Amino acid sequence: MYRMIAIDLDDTLLTDDLTITPGTIKAIRQAMDAGVVVTVATGRMFPSAVPFASQLGINVPLITYQGALIKDIEGKETLYERLVSPEISRRLIELARRKNIHLQVYQDDTLYSAVDNDKIQEYAKFAGVPYKIEPDLEKLSERGFIKLLHFEDPEVLDVLAEELAQEFKEEAHITKSKSYFLEVMHPEANKGKAVLFLAERLGIEPAEIIGIGDSYNDLDLLEAAGLGVAMGNAPDAIKERADYVTLSNNEEGVRHVIEKFILNKNR
Repeated sequence: MYRMIAIDLDDTLLTDDLTITPGTIKAIRQAMDAGVVVTVATGRMFPSAVPFASQLGINVPLITYQGALIKDIEGKETLYERLVSPEISRRLIELARRKNIHLQVYQDDTLYSAVDNDKIQEYAKFAGVPYKIEPDLEKLSERGFIKLLHFEDPEVLDVLAEELAQEFKEEAHITKSKSYFLEVMHPEANKGKAVLFLAERLGIEPAEIIGIGDSYNDLDLLEAAGLGVAMGNAPDAIKERADYVTLSNNEEGVRHVIEKFILNKNR
């Protein structure tokens, strides 16, 4: 019944120590051997997602930057790209500077920050990617950004999210990937739209897709898929909108889904 699986990375496919368990790797490879298309749908940069996809043996395009970019695993062909406009980018840079909120931006698979601080260093270590310092982010914004990310205390970002939603309305897609990450993308950049775009190219119907995630940035994916799966570690608000709730990321929740719905095994 299911011909495609799109899986979030952090707190979903990856355990808390940012690894994929051997049992999960085996289940994913068995699903691919059975003819199921498996890809990742992550907020991470493309270069940050590739090592995990390669570990699994994935050879189809990857959904990255919250759905703003779909690119083949070798990075040679871009299938889908949606950029935040220069106007909105400049406004976000101005707001972050005025409110003293850390903002980092993404362009051409490169991570930029205006200052070298503990937040950009922590993020780069977590994501496993290098970064560049560019004091003049406004100059970079002239070509648009694939994503802008605010890194701050959750309560500060909650207030900012409401302000941005009021100002930009339908002109931007605003979501949280973690409580302390608030991300802004093009309005057509979300995991749901991206997975449907890729599925159509592959001749796969929405009802034949399993989408697995754990956070608010995964809701579009869960709702677009024929079977939307929330991880056991997901907030209750996510679980309530899912078709199925699996085990947590530390309990091989992804493996459980594949064995139950693809391989017809009972664990």
